[in-house]
Amino acid sequence: MSEKNKPKNATSDKIEQLENYSVDYTDKPLTTRQGLKVNDTNNSLKAGVRGATLLEDFLLREKIHSFDHERIPERIVHARGSAAHGYFELTKSIEKYSKAGIFTDTSRKTPVFVRFSTVAGSKGSTDLARDVRGFAVKFYTQEGTWDLVGNNMPIFFIQDAMKFPDLIHSVKPEPNNEIPQAASAHDTFYDFVSRATETLHNHIWVMSDRGIPRSYRMMEGFGIHTFRLINAKGEAHYVKFHWKPKLGVHSVTWDEAVKISGADSDFHRRDLWDAIESGNYPEWELGIQVVAEADEHKFDFDLLDPTKLIPEEMVPVEIIGRMVLNKNPENFFAETEQVAFLPGNIVPGIDFTNDPLLQGRLFSYRDTQLSRLGSPNFHQIPINRPVTDVHVNQRDGHMQMDVPKGQTAYFPNALSGGCPYLSKVAEGGFESYQERIDAKKIRGRSESFSDHFSQPALFYRSLVDWEKEHVIAAYSFELGKCNHEEIKSRMLYIIAQIDTDLAEKVADNIGMKVPNDIERPMNQSIGADAVVEDHQPGEKKMYLEKSPVLSQSNTKFDTISTRQIAVLVADGFHMKSFEAMQKALEKEQAVIKLVAPHGGKVTCDEGMEHKVDAAISTTESVLFDAIYVPGGEKSIGKLKEQSKFIKFLNEAFSHCKAIAVDGEGEELLDASAIKDYKEDKALFINAEPKSFIKAISNHRNWERRKVAQKIPV
Repeated sequence: MSEKNKPKNATSDKIEQLENYSVDYTDKPLTTRQGLKVNDTNNSLKAGVRGATLLEDFLLREKIHSFDHERIPERIVHARGSAAHGYFELTKSIEKYSKAGIFTDTSRKTPVFVRFSTVAGSKGSTDLARDVRGFAVKFYTQEGTWDLVGNNMPIFFIQDAMKFPDLIHSVKPEPNNEIPQAASAHDTFYDFVSRATETLHNHIWVMSDRGIPRSYRMMEGFGIHTFRLINAKGEAHYVKFHWKPKLGVHSVTWDEAVKISGADSDFHRRDLWDAIESGNYPEWELGIQVVAEADEHKFDFDLLDPTKLIPEEMVPVEIIGRMVLNKNPENFFAETEQVAFLPGNIVPGIDFTNDPLLQGRLFSYRDTQLSRLGSPNFHQIPINRPVTDVHVNQRDGHMQMDVPKGQTAYFPNALSGGCPYLSKVAEGGFESYQERIDAKKIRGRSESFSDHFSQPALFYRSLVDWEKEHVIAAYSFELGKCNHEEIKSRMLYIIAQIDTDLAEKVADNIGMKVPNDIERPMNQSIGADAVVEDHQPGEKKMYLEKSPVLSQSNTKFDTISTRQIAVLVADGFHMKSFEAMQKALEKEQAVIKLVAPHGGKVTCDEGMEHKVDAAISTTESVLFDAIYVPGGEKSIGKLKEQSKFIKFLNEAFSHCKAIAVDGEGEELLDASAIKDYKEDKALFINAEPKSFIKAISNHRNWERRKVAQKIPV
């Protein structure tokens, strides 16, 4: 058979086809899609270094536009999410700052829809990835829809929207092998972070326990950017928005997060849904930090820099309202998946600042929603419809669901009597804040944005010992997953600029030394035409020794509402002691779950049957906040026959959780590795329920952590 008549190998043909279209970028200069060489891909074009971003910036628009259309239909970022309906109530009018009805009318109950999410992972990834969490709130106000699109951390990784595609490309799975999913512990991310030191503040927050929250209901939310509030007199104030959870700010350990991901990858989604279904409605207070325009430059950091927070010791948070989530979606796709949040959705009394990241988001989010939802009419999807009437001259397009009447679709007109007509400002018409702009067009960044180390250092200094240990462990794990020694070395050098002790401990854990000096990160480039980055980090400052509110050790510890308590039982468990503990726990709105050797039902020593919530083979200790073991000789004998009950206790103890046993339940302790640590202050034997409840409300006994390392799990 001749060569040309031989049957073709479809696999090899496909590989050859792919190779014909492959592109090698090694030693090539960066260009636009039209081949134009680019000399700056870090800064958008602005009216002065602190001025507004200009629409004519074709480089920014090409970069963001291309990025926004990379995925269909899943969100490129924040793909994995959960949401709920609720309402917002203003408890304190701030009409001196804003004319927005939502901020002046305390009689209103404004409907909201809130979506929580992870950032980096795909729609099918685990809830417990170490990541930033999205915290987006859609307010359906009487003046129009306002979207406060933020995160569970008060700062962002980058200062300019021009770098957002680079950030996300670096943290997403590496393009050659699509590994790893929903994880930042890999070379491309740390290559980027070590060369873009503006990322360090947000990064150390992610390395802290804030990156693995216990629940969406137990995390803070932030608007991130500095916005403007405008009052009825036209006066402006700078503002940052804060959501403070009623249940306090709590997290899980990394070991738990890994195991929860295997035991229940929907842990946060299920937690939110179940809490609302049971009537334990999540609640947050809305707080604001307000800065007068005259005080814009009084700080050692720039208010327009999204990588900086305003310490609450400098500007206290003023609580002005509360938000309650009281209804789950009827359909996940129709509501949670199709909801479209846009930072550009604002109402009179709220306006933007020249924060260059915010300015880019104003373009990017609308572009993304257009790509993802397929039509400029996405505002007509029920979940996105405002509660106010809509009268527009925009027409047609895919999925037009309205039926506009009339002959005209333009303004001005006479044929329709000039309608829809323009509203005067006094009648509620929107007017942009008249900020004076007098600057040269420039592609650059203000020197006031150059401090990359002071606030990460402040954050780390503000943590207590157990939190610092978790940060050290997180950096050690993440860098330990990197393969390139040069990247790890550069990261150690940069971490040392935050805190030398932190860097040295991480270096010890990964078997390296902290370098004494290293070439400035952004100066390391390849290629004859490479551009050296002029925007270098400034010197670290000490304008505040500590900010205690940054530590989770100073959160709320006054409730065990919705905490999940595993009760380990078998046939013959002691009803009297169980009933007393059950009543005490449920009075505090904790959730009791019976875990038994099998499913179905178990019978107590009084002959009553009780429904089993989980067989031991189907659950894990990491899904619970505390453990209780009632007595009963027969019951304990059965529990001791299955080693997983012993593992349950050992593991909960190793994660510093509260444990209580009654009567013969102590025998189960004696069969575990906990038997030598009965003096632990969060371990209770025949104790009053109130002591156990207090320990649960403290979240964890972190004083146990050194002992916990000795417990086999």
